[in-house]
Amino acid sequence: MKICVVKLSALGDIIHSMVVLQFIKKKYPDVVIDWVVEDSFKGILEDNPHINKIITVNLKSIKKNKLAFFSQIKLIRKYKKNNYDFVIDAQGLLKSAIVAKLITRKEIFGFSKNSIREGIASFFYTKTSDIAYDKNVIDRNVKLFNDSMNMQITHKDVMNKQAFLYSKVNEIKKIDIIFVLGASKENKIYPKEKFVEVANLLVDYDIEVIWANKYENEAAKYLFEHCDNVNICEKMSLDQLKNKIIQASLVIGGDTGPTHMAWALNIASITIFGNTPDYRNTYITDINKVIKSDTEVNALRLDKNDFSIKNIDPKKISQLAYEILNR
Repeated sequence: MKICVVKLSALGDIIHSMVVLQFIKKKYPDVVIDWVVEDSFKGILEDNPHINKIITVNLKSIKKNKLAFFSQIKLIRKYKKNNYDFVIDAQGLLKSAIVAKLITRKEIFGFSKNSIREGIASFFYTKTSDIAYDKNVIDRNVKLFNDSMNMQITHKDVMNKQAFLYSKVNEIKKIDIIFVLGASKENKIYPKEKFVEVANLLVDYDIEVIWANKYENEAAKYLFEHCDNVNICEKMSLDQLKNKIIQASLVIGGDTGPTHMAWALNIASITIFGNTPDYRNTYITDINKVIKSDTEVNALRLDKNDFSIKNIDPKKISQLAYEILNR
């Protein structure tokens, strides 16, 4: 059996889809699994033994150069020669559905019209899986792959998963805590001033701050200047980031990719939620916890003006961190 998974972005969303791979390979050891992803996110998939081939696209380039549309279409059509038995669109967007359609003339599995934001995407699928859009994203992915591949992956299976991110880097260095300062949207970012308070409440531990853009770098410098126990990491590739998180005893950050990487690697984490729903965007385990603002969040209608994450008390985060680290 030869299949292709389409999950283009973003970092956390890709991670939440990848969890099924180990269970697919357990039931179908000889299955060939290729994966289509935006080039900027391929690093999260690299070195995974359950993926045979990573197929990269650069659909984001079309925003800057409309002519790139034609080169991307030509590129994607080339993969039709791989002759997949079927394609699974785990993204559920119009653009991912079009990618799936260009790759195969055979079956395409995806979410039903009422299960995704861009319902029009479902018209490109030959078979669909029905699960409410506001359900947990990991459960949604499990349902899609269960339906598509005659699987019976259970909640218990996922809770007992093996770590599923892999790195070429093999640095072994113990890190007490990693702070993840940024996020994709401003109202998902916990303020740097509040992170300073958390760090100073965790004075018994050494903290490393990761960063990937200008804001995160400036915020990291701010913490370094105001905290005696904070060090700044060098800018890292996704491969280096995977290895860095493996070394941590605890990762603390917002609802963003690097924090979700901790869950994927079975590393303890605290995910800070404001305007996004904790019940939808992560799994809570014995070592993976959440701190959320008092705002009631509707996954179907996120409030872009909700900055309630700023109101979360740093003491709540530090207390939970001590509980996890001293368990």
